Amino acid sequence: MWRKLVVLSLAVVFLMSFAIAAPITIHFWHAMNGPLGEMVQKLVTEFNKTHPNIIVKADYAGSYSETLSKTIAAVKGGNPPDIVQIYDIGTQMMKDSGVIVPIQKFIDEDKTFDVNTLVPQVRGYYTIGGKLYSMPFNSSNPVIYYNKTLFKKAGLDPNNPPTTWEEFEKVARKLTIKKDGKTIQYGFTSGLIGWFFEQYMAVQNALMFNNGNGRIKRATKAVFDSPAGLRIFNFWNNMIQEGIMINGGPGWDNANAIFASQKAAMLLDSTSDVGMMLQQAKEGHFELGVMALPHPADVPYGGVIIGGASLWMINTHNPAKEQAAWTFLKWLEQTPQQVQWSEGTGYFPINKNAITKMMYQGFYAKYPQYLTTVFQLLMSNVTYATRGGVCGVFPKVRATIEEALSKVFNHTMTPAQALKWAQDQANEAIEQYNSLYQ
Repeated sequence: MWRKLVVLSLAVVFLMSFAIAAPITIHFWHAMNGPLGEMVQKLVTEFNKTHPNIIVKADYAGSYSETLSKTIAAVKGGNPPDIVQIYDIGTQMMKDSGVIVPIQKFIDEDKTFDVNTLVPQVRGYYTIGGKLYSMPFNSSNPVIYYNKTLFKKAGLDPNNPPTTWEEFEKVARKLTIKKDGKTIQYGFTSGLIGWFFEQYMAVQNALMFNNGNGRIKRATKAVFDSPAGLRIFNFWNNMIQEGIMINGGPGWDNANAIFASQKAAMLLDSTSDVGMMLQQAKEGHFELGVMALPHPADVPYGGVIIGGASLWMINTHNPAKEQAAWTFLKWLEQTPQQVQWSEGTGYFPINKNAITKMMYQGFYAKYPQYLTTVFQLLMSNVTYATRGGVCGVFPKVRATIEEALSKVFNHTMTPAQALKWAQDQANEAIEQYNSLYQ
């Protein structure tokens, strides 16, 4: 009998040890497909190898908007992921959702994590009321890619790109070539992207929404129908009407193709595409340049806003899983992973130490195009304007601005009329959304 009890006790201890040692599984939904998705999986695989007590399962959930919708449905269905990647303008919606655990909770509890290693301009976007709500991940900002070879052909100094809107228009004019009454080369092209409007507002240190861009307290009105907003609409429209800019239409692909085929000498795009742009330049046999976003000469410079997305922790009411998720988020932020992510994708590091390491290792000397993206970020003032707007209906606001610009380019509205129309549409949507939280 005594021997049976001993054997039984040992068996219980063994089973309990096995249960304790069993790895915790974390489900991570992201919006990175193609090569970006492969890089995400590479990092996840490396983490799993070095953390045998945690298994992270990464799944592509669709585009940014699709991932957000899928997450909302999963929360309602009771089977949400532990970590989800949400784009920048989904910040207010996630904050209002009531289903997340702010990252600040873990930062306050974990003395091994130094939040000051995060680049201030990046950290500032996802910080509201002094609280960091999500972990920055893939961060970018806009730049002007330009064809140095075409600059030289036009008699322009490729190493002295324009820094103001006024200089930019003059350069675009010189780069535009017409033959037999047809334009065979445009000075500039851009997709019809609302994000670019927000960036040009920030460059002027101008707000999109009231109440400090929604950062002092909840935004109740849009305020982009302003002198700064009208300058942007006029800036683009004047270049299009003069024929020195070609509208790339909705999305990113068409404008990118126009630039890659050298039918336009300059392109407004994201820093996250720098690697792809370098490859296109190599295939097209031209030298690629990257310039910071120009600004109006008579307006004090503000800076740019980060784009991209961050990682949110869903409240699963499971402390063990939350700690495992926090371990993964901390690991992604560390210098080696940030260097690997930046060099492999084009997104800039969110860790200041990673930027320093890439500089000392010679990466930026070899690829100066990447350095421009980092300099522009670090030179930006941290203000309510450059930290970006926070609003529950931001995706709709962005789409409305794109529609308003289209109305201007199609001559159905003047810039002033279109800007007012967009703000009226935005305010109606904001009022409806905010009524849910009063």
